[in-house]
Amino acid sequence: MKSGLIVLGTVLVLLGLVFTFQGLGYLAGSAMTGVTLWAVVGPILAVVGIVLIVWSVRRGRSGNPG
Repeated sequence: MKSGLIVLGTVLVLLGLVFTFQGLGYLAGSAMTGVTLWAVVGPILAVVGIVLIVWSVRRGRSGNPG
């Protein structure tokens, strides 16, 4: 379960970065390119991913060893 949450968090961070760069116009070739909405949604998604990663790593450390 822990590794699954870390993978999910990593995917959210990567998607957040892609959405941000598309929204800012750095990644072309999509309907999302240059749309301000994605420049706002992207960082939010990335932060959620980071929080999920940190939470799952900390939760694993505080549990029973083994």
